[in-house]
Amino acid sequence: MEKQNNSIIYKISFTALMAALCYAAFTYLKIPIPTLNGDTTALHVGNAICVLAALLLGGEYGGLAGSIGMSIADLMDPRYQASAPKTFILKFCIGFIAGYIAHKVAHINEHNEKSYIFKWTVISSAVALGFNVIMDPLFGFVFNKFYLKMDVNAVSIITKISAGVTTINAIACIIVVTVVYTALRPALKKAGLFGIISSQVISPKATAAK
Repeated sequence: MEKQNNSIIYKISFTALMAALCYAAFTYLKIPIPTLNGDTTALHVGNAICVLAALLLGGEYGGLAGSIGMSIADLMDPRYQASAPKTFILKFCIGFIAGYIAHKVAHINEHNEKSYIFKWTVISSAVALGFNVIMDPLFGFVFNKFYLKMDVNAVSIITKISAGVTTINAIACIIVVTVVYTALRPALKKAGLFGIISSQVISPKATAAK
């Protein structure tokens, strides 16, 4: 019981750390880019940290790290304050999708083969961030039109996609996630932290087998 409680404390602490990193990445390491429809998007690596958190902690914790950290970043910037609810939903989805594929489909914590881990890191990142490429402008249109009551039209979806910023951001984030996760995983194992923060995303079958 004590070990389980410690694991939860570690996971919550690590989630808070990743949320803070998401906040810092979006606040201090972003490049704001205006779109043709008057909206604003940004090139940043906050999504990469959200996916990285999901790979380390699981989809729920990773999604919360991204949604909390980047929603707070939106609220602190007048240009993005109105988008905070949209950010909370989309970033949670990014983390949840990445975590689901990595842990529920591929069970990456139960494997040690570098090629297997590399492959599923890329796949889970690509699917989650690909989802964002499509849903960010689509959900943004629905959110702006029906929640914020803005005068926008469907052309804004095509405009944002054609600008390519979200796609470029996704590709950059996939590279960052793959490089950082494949380097961080063995370092956490060596420090004895990997099993603690990832304990709840290892299947009971694998734990029993040990």
